[in-house]
Amino acid sequence: MDVTPDVTTPPPVNFRWKIFLRNAAYFVVGLLIFLFSLDLMISSLQQLGAGVSDTILLATSNPFTGLFIGLLVTALIQSSSATTSMTVALVASGSLSLQGAVPIIMGANIGTTITSTIVSLSFINHKKEFRRAVAAGTYHDFFNILTALVLFPLEYNFHILSGLAEFIAINFFHEPAVQASQNFKLLGPSLSWPVNFITEKIGNGYVLASLSIVLLFGSILFFRKTITSLMGLGSQEKLQRFFFKNPFKSFGWGLLTTAAIRSSTVTTSLVVPLVAKKIIKLRQAGAFILGANVGTTITAFMASTFNSNAAISIALTHFLFNFIGVLLFFRTPYLKEIPFKLALGIGKLTLRNRLVGFLYLLLAFFLIPFSLIYLSQ
Repeated sequence: MDVTPDVTTPPPVNFRWKIFLRNAAYFVVGLLIFLFSLDLMISSLQQLGAGVSDTILLATSNPFTGLFIGLLVTALIQSSSATTSMTVALVASGSLSLQGAVPIIMGANIGTTITSTIVSLSFINHKKEFRRAVAAGTYHDFFNILTALVLFPLEYNFHILSGLAEFIAINFFHEPAVQASQNFKLLGPSLSWPVNFITEKIGNGYVLASLSIVLLFGSILFFRKTITSLMGLGSQEKLQRFFFKNPFKSFGWGLLTTAAIRSSTVTTSLVVPLVAKKIIKLRQAGAFILGANVGTTITAFMASTFNSNAAISIALTHFLFNFIGVLLFFRTPYLKEIPFKLALGIGKLTLRNRLVGFLYLLLAFFLIPFSLIYLSQ
């Protein structure tokens, strides 16, 4: 019997160029929609006037409240990119100070880890896999919580992050750190006419704010879907082969893939099943997760593409928070073991009682933040 060998013919060069140009066009469109949505949000906040600004300032005047607002909002919408982008808009419109924004950014970093923890709960029917999955999911939580425990008191008492961001903005970008302006446009004056046109036509701040939030989420989801598909991140074998050979390579790949997708939620959640199935070890996943934490700051830097003072300030504070956390918990002796031990500890507890995973999720992301917001009033 004749058996014809299965030979896969590579796509022609012209076809590959078409795919490349199409993906480049998608990227540009997604970026423009992202910046457009932020400009629209800023215009809506300016239209809503001093009343809304006063409400926001009052809500975030207590740094503890700001921290837990950032945590809760991000936990509910499962996107620190969206929370950070909205914070950029609030600072740019003058509705929020940089000092008031820093705790929100810290809270957003903690809140974004909820997705990987939720993913770990999908292994609840298999005890040992569930233990490993919970350890992988909560490692990201503990890293951000520990970083906040170190940096929040320093920011609260000495304004370490906001002060450093101001210093870098002035000395390296040659711009005042935060300078709210009624003419603030991320797209620049030449491309801001669609925002001005829609603002004039609609004229209602609440409708404009709602539209901007929908467009913001749409652009972030568009980036995730397009670039995740392009990079083939759905393949666990590719992740194992290329991303986890050593800690520094894992860190680098975590940074690059998250910067491309603009979501640490996606990349860190992909790691949880790999640890659960023993494809990779928790320590290999840990380096990748820390890289993802730094990579996710690209969203704020993209918002500062057109040298927005407010966006630069937020981008810097977001980056500094994650970068200092990595310096502390990536390769520092003794300190780097703390998040691993906490994650493995909660994993062992779930082995004894699987309800521990659910209780941790409810307490860490909802009950404790709600209670502390209430008590801090």
